Amino acid sequence: MSFIKIWVHVVWPTKNRYPYLTKSIREKLIYHIIENADEKGIHVNFINGYNDHLHLLISMNSNQSIGEIVHCIKGESSHWINKNNITEVKFAWQPEYYAAAIGQQQIEIVRNYIKCQEEHHRNKTFDEEIEEFIKENNISNTGF
Repeated sequence: MSFIKIWVHVVWPTKNRYPYLTKSIREKLIYHIIENADEKGIHVNFINGYNDHLHLLISMNSNQSIGEIVHCIKGESSHWINKNNITEVKFAWQPEYYAAAIGQQQIEIVRNYIKCQEEHHRNKTFDEEIEEFIKENNISNTGF
């Protein structure tokens, strides 16, 4: 029997960084994503965001890939938003995303980081945040 626990911090922006995600829309969206992911066997441990992006802490199983998880959550959530007219204009996510593995000892740090997004983005834009992640994790910037 295999024992696997892989934690991943995932971040993706709205299309063209459009500020669709007001606080009330974000709350509805977060609830919906958690409910839908759970139905599909995707464990979203923590989720929050700001007006133009979301952060998720996901615990992956052995039969899941990060690409499949992100595709599933982004595709279904944008469909749900548009079908239910949650935003005043047509909603879309940017195709790119950031994902990095998180060690067990970093989980609380990442949860707190995700929890404090509104406060965090008073002083830093999404682009500055992603640039910092890219540098910290030594990722080559491919035009995110």
